[in-house]
This record gives sequence, structure tokens and C-alpha cells, in this order.
Amino acid sequence: MNTFRLNTQQSYLFFLLLLSLGLFTYSVQSMRFDLSHGKSARCFFEDIQKISTMVYGNYSIVNPNKGHPLHPNHTITVQVTHAEDGGKYHLAERVQAGQFAFTAYQTGDYLVCFMLTDDDPQLTFSVDFDWKTGVTAKGRPNIVKKSNIDYMTYEVQIMQETALAIKEEMSYLLQRNTEMLELNWMTDNRMLLFIFVSYFICFSVAGLQLWHLKTFFQKKKLI
Repeated sequence: MNTFRLNTQQSYLFFLLLLSLGLFTYSVQSMRFDLSHGKSARCFFEDIQKISTMVYGNYSIVNPNKGHPLHPNHTITVQVTHAEDGGKYHLAERVQAGQFAFTAYQTGDYLVCFMLTDDDPQLTFSVDFDWKTGVTAKGRPNIVKKSNIDYMTYEVQIMQETALAIKEEMSYLLQRNTEMLELNWMTDNRMLLFIFVSYFICFSVAGLQLWHLKTFFQKKKLI
């Protein structure tokens, strides 16, 4: 019975590990939004809590007339900065599409802002934006090389992040398992105490009833 319970717990922990790793390693922000003339820049932020996290972004103006090139004046300016110190990680002015990739050596919020550069007041752009961080940013060797990041270092960072993710999830699951064992132990002790108190109350009530009957019969001189 104990062996079956142990195997069941191990299978359950393994399932939680696979599920949590799947959720952890797949964190992608893909979106499409509009930019209009005269309005402020559209900004998005990503909260990065791990140092040396890979960050990758890909953006492009949506062409409403497929089969025809975009007008050369239809451009945007894209800037990526750190929210706290204002450090710039990417700046592309008057472009129609682009990519960025860098290693985040600071934790905190990273901002990417899109600004319309065309002066036409009637103009509205739709922009496709794909933002990946951590393990999800792997598989981008071309953009990594363009960003002057050593490819071997990039691969090592991916493996390190994956190993850290597994370690953190295993530590969390072991902690939860320990908490559940402690909870079971406390529950068993409380149940044992409850049973002991119940028996004590039952025997006490039975003793009082016997004493009362004995006193009653003695008063009636039946015994």
C-alpha cells in the first residue's frame, strides 16, 4: 500500500514538473496594434526577473495592400530601454520592419515604444510585434549574430536557463511535497487527539451515568 502511494506521488510530481516546465518555457507575446498620427507612442513592457536573460523582438508594419510595396514614407521609430536607468538597448528610426536581440544584465521592466514618423494626419498603421524572453528566445542564431552576441555564449545561456528552470521547479515541488507531508502529519495527530478526547468524553459520560444510577438505587434502597 505504501509502495503504491509512493509511486502515485512520484508520478504526480513528475506530471506537475512537465506541466510547469511547459508553461515556463513557452512565454511569448505576439500582438497587433494600431498607430495613429498625433497620438502618443505605444509602449509595452516586460518584467524580467533573471539576470542574463535573452530578449528577442521582431516587428513589422502590416501592409494593407498585399502584392504592393509600402510607401517609403510609411515608417516608424522603435526604441527599447530599461525603465529604471533609461539605458537604450535598441533604436531604429524610420523603418518599416526590424528585429532586436540582447542579453538583459539587469532585472526590472524593459520598455519597447513605437512611434509614427509619417506626418499624414489621416494615416493609421497596424504593426505586428513578437516579443520573446528567456528560453523562448532560442532558435534565433541569425539575429543573435547580428547583435554581436557570441553564439556559443548564447547556447550556454539557453542551457543554463533551462537547467535553472528545472532546478527551481524541482525545489518548488519538493517544498510542496514537504508541506503536504507536514500537513498530513498534523492532520493525523489532530485526528488521534480527537479520537482520544472522544473516547475520554464517552467513558466519562458512561461513568457519570453509572454513578448516578448507583446513587439513585441506593436512595431507593434497591441495592
